This record gives sequence, structure tokens and C-alpha cells, in this order.
Amino acid sequence: MRRGREIHLVIFDCNGVLVDGEPISAAVAAEELTRAGFPMTPQLFARFFTGRRASDMIADVEAATGRMLPDDFLSHLTAATLKRLRENLHPTPHAAHALTWLRGPKCVASSGPIERIRLSLEIAGLRRFFEGNLFSATDVRRGKPEPDLFLHAAFEMGIAPHDCIVVEDSPVGVTAAAAAGMTPIGFAGGNHSHSPAQLTAAGARTVIADMRVLKSTVVALRGW
Repeated sequence: MRRGREIHLVIFDCNGVLVDGEPISAAVAAEELTRAGFPMTPQLFARFFTGRRASDMIADVEAATGRMLPDDFLSHLTAATLKRLRENLHPTPHAAHALTWLRGPKCVASSGPIERIRLSLEIAGLRRFFEGNLFSATDVRRGKPEPDLFLHAAFEMGIAPHDCIVVEDSPVGVTAAAAAGMTPIGFAGGNHSHSPAQLTAAGARTVIADMRVLKSTVVALRGW
């Protein structure tokens, strides 16, 4: 980890922050769960599983129902989600504007698998802003709301956790950022089910609904 000079890092969640993919993810997951014999609606899925790893979602569904999902469920879910993303995914409004004007190192840390992160950013035209600095919760022992992913991203980027700002759209993501000793910004500008009040209750220092104010928000929080 780099020492001796103050460097700030902004860590972005991907789905729901940089790309407007939460409704797509919830719809596909609800369809696949229902097809496998576990009735689910997109609204119910979004309420309980937004921001969490698919493997953790599967474990929770199996524990709650006392039944096992098919062995190939995760691979089918991943393939169906990637297909739907290719067809319907859009960048979050003004995300490119925010990334263009935000100084300093940036990275993405998402609960999704790395292939989904890469595809989402490529479709949205945003991958160029991160220079390969993409991190997936599949590479750490515990997913959100635990802090492992954000601590892993900070370590790999060489930045101390207290010098990191995290932009998150889900309460579990905000909780994970706060647990990592980072400063969470809640984003409530996407098509998701979490309100500013929920993000604040989870530990967000402030909440924004428009990416065009991200730079000024970061400046206010860190004095850049």
C-alpha cells in the first residue's frame, strides 16, 4: 500500500450506480427462480437481494425454503442475465459526465461476477474510465454487507480505507462501505427500490440522485 502522500480513491458499485441494470437483474432472477420452482417477483427479489452476490442469494433461498436449487442454476442465471444485459442495458444518466470530471483514481467493486462487470461497462461505454481496475465479490470470502470487497479493492489500489469514498445504491452496499471505514455516498437516481431514507439509515454520509453533482459532493466530503 502506498504511503507518504495523501491519495483519495472513489469506488463505484456497478449495477444501479454506473449502469441501470437493477430492474434487468431482478426480472431475470425472478424468472429463473420461478422456472426452477421457487416463485418470485422482481419486486420481492429487489427488496431482499439487491447488491448481494448470487451465491449468497441462492444460499438464503435454499435456507428459507428447505429445498435445493438445481446444480446448474447459477450458470443458467448468469447466462440469462448477460443475454438480457446485451439487449437492454443502458448507462446511468450522466455517468460519463461524472467520471470525466472526477479527478483521482477510480475503480469498480461489484457483487456481480467479473464477466458481468466488464460486459456492463463495455455496453455503457464506461470501461475506459477504470483502466482495468475492476473487482468482484466472487474474489473475497464474504460478500456485502460485509466489508471484504471494498477492503480488497482499496488494498489492490494501494489506498488506505479511510481515504476511500464509495458510491452505492443499496443499503447492503452502504453498510459494507461503512464497515470498511470508508465514506459512503448513497445514489438514489436509478430504477431501484431503495429510498434516500433507507440509504441514510444504512450509513450513507449523503445521498445524491443525479450524477452531475457527484464531483461537488466528493469535493465537499474530502476537500479536493
